[in-house]
Amino acid sequence: MTAVQDDIGLWIRRYHPAPDSAIRLLCLPHAGGSASFYFPVSRSLSPTVETLAVQYPGRQDRRSEPNIDDLPTLARGILGALDGWLDKPLALFGHSMGATVGFELARMLEQERGVVPAWLFTSGRRAPSMPRDERIHQESDEGFIAELRRLNGTDGNILGDEEMLRMILPAARSDYRAAETYRYVPGAPLSCPVTAFVGNDDPKVTVAEARAWEQHTTAEFDFHQFDGGHFYLTTHQTQLLKIMADQLRSVSFR
Repeated sequence: MTAVQDDIGLWIRRYHPAPDSAIRLLCLPHAGGSASFYFPVSRSLSPTVETLAVQYPGRQDRRSEPNIDDLPTLARGILGALDGWLDKPLALFGHSMGATVGFELARMLEQERGVVPAWLFTSGRRAPSMPRDERIHQESDEGFIAELRRLNGTDGNILGDEEMLRMILPAARSDYRAAETYRYVPGAPLSCPVTAFVGNDDPKVTVAEARAWEQHTTAEFDFHQFDGGHFYLTTHQTQLLKIMADQLRSVSFR
């Protein structure tokens, strides 16, 4: 069944409007991902939390737009789309590349808008201050596809469909370039709470690299480790969302 969404602009998808919710959660996709990845999250958290999912340029209904291969530029594009969504507390969730986008967006919200996010949830991503030398975006198509298969983050039907695969490759490669060339610029830590999630068998981030998110906030820090690899969250969704819902509920009562 096709997901029904509000037509609320290029960047934001709202699959389950929840006008009476006390808080919103903005979800940021992984490299090669799209807003629809978060449809189950939106369904599960509604109506207590209204979920907004970001649609990056270059995929699905934005496929004709140029890809953005710089994470701060991507975050700034999202920032410009949030003007109508800051009337309630706004929390951020990002998986993999999306976690770094969320971090940059949180910094912009604090420094430029005077808005402290209600919470930053990071998943499957090392802290910004923990760089790695990765160059997957420079691989041949065959090598790049092998990486996607290794992480199990792309629908198996797509990886087996040559036409669909060629369609998503430009956006996925651009995202990898953005994530792998990102360089953290030191600055003031965030003022919002941060919770970091990680799979204990994730080849893209170690437990120590994920715990280092604690260095990037002056507020509460929480850490949760799950069995699984880079996409542990697809098999531990219920447990992960319960943790998030409990923490977001605490914001509502402050």
